[in-house]
Amino acid sequence: METCEDSEMETTTRIRFGFRLVQLLLLLIQSGWWGVLPSPTDEGALRAGHGEHGEPGHQEPHKDSYSTFASEFLESRYLSDDGYPFPTAPPVDPFAKIKVIDCGVTKGCIRYGKPGCDAETCDYFLSYRRIGTDVEYEMSSDTDGWVAVGFSSDKKMGGDDVMGCVHDDNGRVRIHHFYNVGQWAKEIKRNPARDEEGIFENNRVTCRFKRPLYVPREETLVDLHLSWYYLFAWGPAIQGSITRHDIDSPPVSDHMISIYKYEDIFMPSTAYQTFNSPLCLLLIVALTFYLLMGTP
Repeated sequence: METCEDSEMETTTRIRFGFRLVQLLLLLIQSGWWGVLPSPTDEGALRAGHGEHGEPGHQEPHKDSYSTFASEFLESRYLSDDGYPFPTAPPVDPFAKIKVIDCGVTKGCIRYGKPGCDAETCDYFLSYRRIGTDVEYEMSSDTDGWVAVGFSSDKKMGGDDVMGCVHDDNGRVRIHHFYNVGQWAKEIKRNPARDEEGIFENNRVTCRFKRPLYVPREETLVDLHLSWYYLFAWGPAIQGSITRHDIDSPPVSDHMISIYKYEDIFMPSTAYQTFNSPLCLLLIVALTFYLLMGTP
């Protein structure tokens, strides 16, 4: 016959067993085993803790930090919902080559160098054309520094409005605005250039930009609808700053140039001016006459 004391002991034992069972269930839930599948990150961490064949290895805990989130985001942000890369932005258009076939037709050109040279072979090349209320200029020169054009009321340097394209140490070609103070070019912060393009290639600085025809009256800016003598210059640059031009007497246009008249002007460089000199021609005639007549 079961006594009251035995019944109480059995009840106590069941309570203890139930309490231990609850503790075990809580422990299993906290460990993540009870009804929870491991995440891919946890599986990766688990594999990292074993060698190739299951041997224990160096275990690295999963770093649930901002750096981990950022790296995972950067890896996934370039993929669409279908897993394909998003289309990238189209490449920047390359610098369009200067067309000399249009010289004297749809634009004016000035070439300085050897006979028959073009924008890629002349010592200096300049073109101009009207586009609406702007004038588009193209310049190119055989230099690794800078190339410029000045607008002058005379043929002398001083008091001139100058636009220059400068090749800097980062490989870029930028458009600058200068004003000639005597023999020194002072950079002006107000730059009328826009739609700027520039390239340094094959040891040549080449650029293209637009400038308004009409500007408010100012000492450092001229109205391009008027005619001006054009000053041509180029030379080296140091850390993006221009230095003295390459030749002592830079070429100047023989006459005032109007942007309303598209000319194709060729100016022979010094190397090709020798036989054009009147004194040289006189010497050649005298020598020819001497050889034909013979010595007495």
